[in-house]
Amino acid sequence: MEAIEEFAKALKELGHPTRLQIFKHLVKAGHQGLAVGDIQQELSIPGSTLSHHISSLVAAGLVKQHREGRTLYCVPQFDALQQVIDFLQDECCSRQ
Repeated sequence: MEAIEEFAKALKELGHPTRLQIFKHLVKAGHQGLAVGDIQQELSIPGSTLSHHISSLVAAGLVKQHREGRTLYCVPQFDALQQVIDFLQDECCSRQ
């Protein structure tokens, strides 16, 4: 992520309560991520709704997906998250 538009997109996607809940759940799971079915079951989100929200997080670069057999996994992209945090903090206190 580099352009301000990319950071704005990431923040916009995280600004939706359901997407923030999904992403937070993925962060708790760590670098291995979670199967989509597990996310659906644990958060009680209908499949089509979950798919829509995950697609938004993927488009923002915050989540990647991979398939193992018939299971689709979602993995949080900690580097992308750190870039957003760094962007928000990079000029901290520069006006003092």
